[in-house]
Amino acid sequence: MTSVAPVRSVELAIGGMTCAACAARVERKLNKLDGVRASVNFATERAIVETDAPPDEDVLLRQVSQAGYTAEVLRPERMSAARGDEARRVWRRLVVALLLGIPAADLSFTLALVPSLRFTGWQAVVLALAAPVLTWSAWPFHRKAAVALRHGSTSMDTLVSAGILAASAWSLYSMFGADTASGADGVWGLLLRPAGSIYLDVAIGVTVFVLAGRLYEARAKRTAGAALRALSELGAKAVSLLDEHGGERRVRAAELRAGDRFVVRPGETIAADGVVLDGACTVDGATMTGESVPRDVTVGDTVLGATVALGGRLVVRATHIGADSRIGLLTRLVERAQHDKASAQRLADRISAVFVPAVVALAVLTAVGWALAGSGAPRAFSAGLAVLIIACPCALGLATPTALLVASGRGAQLGIFLKGTAPLDSAREVDTVVFDKTGTVTTGQLTVTGVRSEQYGREEFLRLVGAVETASEHPIAAAITAEARAEAGEVPMVEEFKSLSGLGARGSVEGHDVLVGSTRLLRDHGIALSPSFHDDVKTWEHAGLGVVAAAVDGTAAGLIAVADTLRPTAPAAISALHGLRLRTILLTGDREATARTIAARAGIDEVIADVLPDGKAAVIDRLKREGRTVAMVGDGVNDAPALARADLGLAMVTGTDVAAGAADMILVSTDLSVVPRSLRLARATTRTIRGNLWWAFGYNIAALPLAAAGLLNPLVSAAAMALSSLFVVSNSLRLRTFDADRQTTVDQ
Repeated sequence: MTSVAPVRSVELAIGGMTCAACAARVERKLNKLDGVRASVNFATERAIVETDAPPDEDVLLRQVSQAGYTAEVLRPERMSAARGDEARRVWRRLVVALLLGIPAADLSFTLALVPSLRFTGWQAVVLALAAPVLTWSAWPFHRKAAVALRHGSTSMDTLVSAGILAASAWSLYSMFGADTASGADGVWGLLLRPAGSIYLDVAIGVTVFVLAGRLYEARAKRTAGAALRALSELGAKAVSLLDEHGGERRVRAAELRAGDRFVVRPGETIAADGVVLDGACTVDGATMTGESVPRDVTVGDTVLGATVALGGRLVVRATHIGADSRIGLLTRLVERAQHDKASAQRLADRISAVFVPAVVALAVLTAVGWALAGSGAPRAFSAGLAVLIIACPCALGLATPTALLVASGRGAQLGIFLKGTAPLDSAREVDTVVFDKTGTVTTGQLTVTGVRSEQYGREEFLRLVGAVETASEHPIAAAITAEARAEAGEVPMVEEFKSLSGLGARGSVEGHDVLVGSTRLLRDHGIALSPSFHDDVKTWEHAGLGVVAAAVDGTAAGLIAVADTLRPTAPAAISALHGLRLRTILLTGDREATARTIAARAGIDEVIADVLPDGKAAVIDRLKREGRTVAMVGDGVNDAPALARADLGLAMVTGTDVAAGAADMILVSTDLSVVPRSLRLARATTRTIRGNLWWAFGYNIAALPLAAAGLLNPLVSAAAMALSSLFVVSNSLRLRTFDADRQTTVDQ
């Protein structure tokens, strides 16, 4: 049989990209290497490189460097630090631009409109204030525009840099070399005067607006690796390793190897996937499997890394460690899903690939055309500059950040946190909402739902059982204790308490020998259940309830049913989603019977149960292949791959950092009504952003011919640009009054 060489992959963190054109440039450069298949994502600043042979990282890094960008092999913690540094650098440049630029722009604008106010040395004052803004604050635009030019391409930075430099150059000409007496008078003088005007306020405005947009973007990108960092911190940090003689030594979890034996004590996190060799224990696997009730394990059972031992001592043989473990698989799933989902480039970047070079060419042609027509250099330069300035993307730079800022504030009031723009388009098309069960549709807290006893009253039975359970650490014991205290007040003291790891507990209460645990525990002690008790056990288990049996003085005394608690707002939220013509699915790692019971109480349409974390992501992929647009609502580590794979991921604030990092929205309320609200807000935000973008480009398309025809001088172009920005901001501010509860149908 012919063997197939395995595909190797490496992920790179790419620095210096500012738009989709940059990502495409890096991708083309990497793909020129033999045997390399690269995919570069601008939104996450990552490149996934696949090779048939072990990748030469130095060659890959050098290839990216030759394209004009920086690269390093991706490590989540370093990625976070780099993005934090980027946000701080942009913030410093913006602060300088605001502190010096505002007075410089005011002075420049005033002296441009009213030349009679100019005083001796005014040029030096304006330049002293404006120079740091137009050089140091705007330096990233100039540098990246130069890099693009060196590689024979353009980006949005090209237009920004050209506008700043042209406005600055014309202002210097006006201040030091222009004939300020030339030009017409009155209104037409303001509209057509080619000389004697200062446009530093335009250059400063462009710098401030675009820096503000870049700051928001840098801060958003800083959170992109949150899921991966949280996953890397989730597992055990140290482990008690057993040597061949049975001795223990404490080592770092990273030193553990497949086949090693290690010890797990109560309260410790299991360090790797493995098989139990000795001992019995109750394991809380909710974060990994979604099971609401902790699982009892004993010799021969498998355990997963990152789950927690609640009681008892285990000896485990490691079978899968590190990247091969279940938690390693989750990390890869989240990482790849985030990359895939964010690969759709933003509308502004796609259009800028054509728009930017077209505007630059139009500005040059305008200046040349006016010069050839005999209008003179000042008029030609003024017309060309007007084209550049009126096309400067102030409104474009504000279109997305302002809508997101306003929507984020309104979302917080509604219990919703928006993390970015990429998933918002998907929200308009969502037709299926998938819910995790434990901690999402339910509270994740067990409660007593049924008590059955043949020889004791309810209160007395709970007093005896609750007394034993007060000394136990098991979550089921906590639920029974709470119910006993609510029913009977204070419970008596337990004596001679003994925890029976993985099965239950035993103790003496007011002279009675009380045994509490599974039905198997009673059988192991030779205690038989009555036929009616057997019927109750079958009924409760069929309904998905957990069953606890108790014996008093060697005789079966009764049964207690426990279940996860449905969130009170779940039925209304599901009903609201149905009112929006959305299909609902319950996707859980819990048992089928339990899941169907919860789904019926909440009104959910469909149930998919007994699904492991990687299986959840596969279910989402299957639904998408069926043509559905899927929103996923979850809270646990086990939900992270599904949240990342879904078209729209929504994480409950009560969940884990991993789920929050993988999701597109954080629901900062346990009220499930925020789910339909979040979909409506996402649609409204998307409509606003699209409206802003179309206005920004539509304004340019309408104004550029006027500027090229010489009907607008740079000063009026700057004013029109400011009005365009004002429209974008005011349109975004309408989201402050968004009322999700008034809308009853899906916006199409």
